[in-house]
Amino acid sequence: MVYWLSILITVLVIYIAISVALYYLQDYMLFKPEKLPKDFQFNYENQDIEEHNLETRDGAVINGIRFIPKGESKGVVLYLKGNSKSIKGWGKFAVDFTRHGYNVLMVDYRGFGKSTGRRSQKAIKRDLQEIYNKLKELTSEDHIILYGRSLGSGFAAKLASMNNPKLLILDAPYYSLKNVTKRYAPFMPLSLLMKYPLPTYKWLKYVQCPIHIIHGTNDKLIPYKTSVKLSQINPKRTKLHTVIGGGHKDLNNFESYHQMIHDILNTKPQSIDLTTTSINVQHSSKP
Repeated sequence: MVYWLSILITVLVIYIAISVALYYLQDYMLFKPEKLPKDFQFNYENQDIEEHNLETRDGAVINGIRFIPKGESKGVVLYLKGNSKSIKGWGKFAVDFTRHGYNVLMVDYRGFGKSTGRRSQKAIKRDLQEIYNKLKELTSEDHIILYGRSLGSGFAAKLASMNNPKLLILDAPYYSLKNVTKRYAPFMPLSLLMKYPLPTYKWLKYVQCPIHIIHGTNDKLIPYKTSVKLSQINPKRTKLHTVIGGGHKDLNNFESYHQMIHDILNTKPQSIDLTTTSINVQHSSKP
């Protein structure tokens, strides 16, 4: 009896120790920031840019870049990036939107690039809402598009649920960040440990604008079935775009991805007269 009790106590102590470690180390596991010196000069070939800094109410500074299209602007894409590096590297993807006549604003989360401040889910959501408010001072919401890539998809969904942008585009989104981490730590009490649960599925319920979800069928980090599930939450407003063979980090290497972006940005939705379709026709049960 004493022997088994000793084993139980040992297992319990190890379990608690791992839980504590997960709680305090999750920032290091979830975020892979690249920090840049304050005097770093952004430079992109064939791209016109402006650098901006937003000082938040708690004294943090959020750094961002506006990529400027050639000719007259159609609006602005607020591009919320993934969990690694900084906008120094992510900036090369802005061309996928500037080529369609859109300004692109990319920002670094707290602790990334030149951005400062203590990072938390609440702080990042507050920062992004402040940035969105600034955009609304410059243009109407029907000219603002939210694009969330991987980690940024949850924050983009939250912003869309609290505002009225023209479009919400989610690239390789997760159902919730808790679900993603559960795959790697299935026996841990993640509901208690997660500082960044990011429940995308909850926020999508309240989005009123068109929702476009782009996902690759060969995504090993966030499975394609995640987007299938997300597309069913707000189905009347959601369209799922499938990149056959696409992984988590290589969608931009597929021609189909760029065709999808083109269609999303340039095709006006049209209503269908369902009375002229077979929508109410039933298949006969007879052979």
